[in-house]
Amino acid sequence: MSTHVQSPRVYLLGNPDKPEAADVLERIRSFAESRCEVVGASLGFDGCVAQQTRAHRLVVLGGDGTLIGVARSLGADQLPIIGVNAGKLGFLAEFSIEDLESCFDRVLAADAAISRRCLLHVTIEHGRGAKETNLAVNDCVIQAGPPFRVIHLDVSINDGHLTRIGGDGLIVCTPNGSTGHNLSAGGPIMQPGVDAIVLTPLCPHSLTHRPLVIERDSVIEIKLEDVNDGTTAIVDGQVSSPLERGDRVLIRRFPSDLLLVRHPLHAPWHNLVTKLHWGQAQAQRA
Repeated sequence: MSTHVQSPRVYLLGNPDKPEAADVLERIRSFAESRCEVVGASLGFDGCVAQQTRAHRLVVLGGDGTLIGVARSLGADQLPIIGVNAGKLGFLAEFSIEDLESCFDRVLAADAAISRRCLLHVTIEHGRGAKETNLAVNDCVIQAGPPFRVIHLDVSINDGHLTRIGGDGLIVCTPNGSTGHNLSAGGPIMQPGVDAIVLTPLCPHSLTHRPLVIERDSVIEIKLEDVNDGTTAIVDGQVSSPLERGDRVLIRRFPSDLLLVRHPLHAPWHNLVTKLHWGQAQAQRA
């Protein structure tokens, strides 16, 4: 008796702000249709359309911001994402069109290398009773904003008071986001699979406040003690929420992980070395 093997179901999603997106999606569809079941293709940032088709893989054409936005839209029902770079850096969206064509069968295989990346659940409780929730792929940043005076934040972990930070704010990031704003602010680079969350003070008005790595299952509570008119919580650089004195920001691990299909021919540190030039002397980069 023959055993029926289901063909992989793939959805194609492209950034509508990229002028070439429609043509590239059609190119991907052309070579993919003979190797899998293409269950849909569209321009947009909402991955829910792929969830509705019960896709096994979601090909996202754009830059890292596109991929992050799509992952945030998937919520608790994450799909394995194959990121095709049409942006600048392509740290997460590490496939070129040519890479995708040459590796397509391998990234669709059941044993394809899928990297699980920690996500964060961000809840903002405003003093007036309103509440906002967001999913963060990279980070939640509390930033002073205009008129750019020092702000003060009370930080607790698992209901235990940790410290009071005075400065320009605080970054709370996943290992995935450690190579973003956190890196620019002097925070540590973390391997994506590490079970941890990073707290990096922004320009602290103290020599004693340094980046801190804590357990991934920790619950972080940040109380806004002294703020500026423009003080804001920013999630993944995509969602901004104004903050006032007395507001609270609660950050904890999201119950689902980001599922990122890795390039099968790249070593784990490939992007860090080739795109951020980590550990390379200036002369080697010239």
